[in-house]
Formats: sequence, C-alpha cells, structure tokens
Amino acid sequence: MKTKSLEELTDEFIGPLGSMKRDVFEKELRLDILGAQIRQIRKDRNLTQEQLGDLIGVKKAQISKIENSLRQARFDTILKVFDALDARLFFRVEVD
Repeated sequence: MKTKSLEELTDEFIGPLGSMKRDVFEKELRLDILGAQIRQIRKDRNLTQEQLGDLIGVKKAQISKIENSLRQARFDTILKVFDALDARLFFRVEVD
C-alpha cells in the first residue's frame, strides 16, 4: 500500500497550493486555529465566555462566535480579546 503525506492528500482533495480553493481552505484553517487559541488562552486564564465578554464589552454569544468562527468577528474586537487575555498577537503580511 502506498502512503501519502498530508500535503499530497491536501493537494488531491482540496487543490494544489496557489489554487483559489486551496487559498480559501488555508485561510479558514488559520482562522479556526486562531479561534481555538483564544478559547485555550481564555480557559488557561480561568475565564468564562461571559467574563471575557464583560472585560471587552460584548455579550457571551459574541465570544462564542469568535472562538468558533472568526470569519464573523471584527478586527478591533479580536485585538480587544487578546488585550483582555494579556496575550500578544503578531501578524505577518506577505505580498507577491
């Protein structure tokens, strides 16, 4: 049986690097990872979603959305979340 790497499987089922379908997949994957990181840091700080929401002036439902689907979150809200969690956020922009 021939084994395939994760990269080969992703190319096969999602599309090769540089394709529009792959770009969307990679972007959504990174956003999901960021949401998961927010959830983990919040839990490490022993905060509920409601408590974190109170710290930045949003409702618990908004924190839940941020943790589960960053595509609907405002950038300034994300920055407030990281500030309230006393966590640093670094961005890297690449231009072709």
